[in-house]
Amino acid sequence: MPARRRKLIIGIIAAGLIACIFGIVAGVNLLLRPVDTAVTNGKVLIDIEPGATTGQISAALSNKGLIRSALVFQIYARRHQLDKEFKAGPYELSPSMSLAEIAAKLASGEVDRQTNWFTIPEGYTVAQIAARLDEAGLVEGDRFLEIAARPPQSLRKRFPFIEGSSPSRRAGAGWSRSHPPLPLEGYLFPDTYEIAAGAGEMAIFEMMLQRMEAVFDGELKKQGEARGMSMHQVLTLASIIEKEAGVPRDRALVAGVLHNRLERGWKLGSCPTVNYLLETDKEVLSKRDIAAPSPYNTYLHDGLPPGPIAAPGEEAIRAALNPPKTDCLWFNTKGDGTGESFFSRTPREHKQNTARMMENIEKREKDR
Repeated sequence: MPARRRKLIIGIIAAGLIACIFGIVAGVNLLLRPVDTAVTNGKVLIDIEPGATTGQISAALSNKGLIRSALVFQIYARRHQLDKEFKAGPYELSPSMSLAEIAAKLASGEVDRQTNWFTIPEGYTVAQIAARLDEAGLVEGDRFLEIAARPPQSLRKRFPFIEGSSPSRRAGAGWSRSHPPLPLEGYLFPDTYEIAAGAGEMAIFEMMLQRMEAVFDGELKKQGEARGMSMHQVLTLASIIEKEAGVPRDRALVAGVLHNRLERGWKLGSCPTVNYLLETDKEVLSKRDIAAPSPYNTYLHDGLPPGPIAAPGEEAIRAALNPPKTDCLWFNTKGDGTGESFFSRTPREHKQNTARMMENIEKREKDR
């Protein structure tokens, strides 16, 4: 065969091989590209099981429409030594991600756990917290109340400050709530939380108690000790402040009045403590209400009630520890729907303000 013809044949074969190589490279590059770059918000949840092989992972990704080729994924993973690095867990992936991006995420272990958000308002009781969480499908309400009534040893060990809550509290005669006194009343900090889906009751207790631990830190404990108050006493007073102050700006003055009455040895005469006892939310209590025989009735008993009546927020806690100086010894709601209170220095002034409150309430009832 002439040399020229031999060279021509070799050239044709070489060109064909080069074309094939380029074709293979182009094909592989295509298979490495995202399935659909137009997808911007579409997320696909895939759960990689513990012990899953690269073949099983690649098949799952292909079935979900996240990669173009299961075989290319396996080759890529082995070529880059990622096949032994893939970690189990839930991942949110997208068809707009390249094969390399998907492989890198699975190897990083940056799982995308589904979470739920919930908010507990300031002033909620444990019963109200349980009802809200149950309604949101995050807990079984009855189970939540059982744990609140009898916190397990694991919870007490993790959060030793709840040992001072109320294991020895006794409601006494006249206690009419549908559940027993709850040791964790007032200790579950009201806030907005994010929690893993399906976490359950204990995880929520731990999260809320951990938040209380962070808020009621060493500095606040020192302030309480300087006033001769335990954490339990501070939270009890703060819970009354939280319920009595219908608007935030009244918290400080409410705290000042309550401290004045405690220092004088007077009964607090707090309507929310009786409402807590009776499971009501009355604006004005009846004579029968304030005669209910229970240590939670601060119209009958001196000092603080046995424990908190609701979950106080940070501002109420700080108000309980740092009340302003005031000459006021009484307060009562204005009764006009604003949530604001009247503050009084003398019995006469208090009597006048009580009359104004009743007039406002009657007017609101007529306007309904």
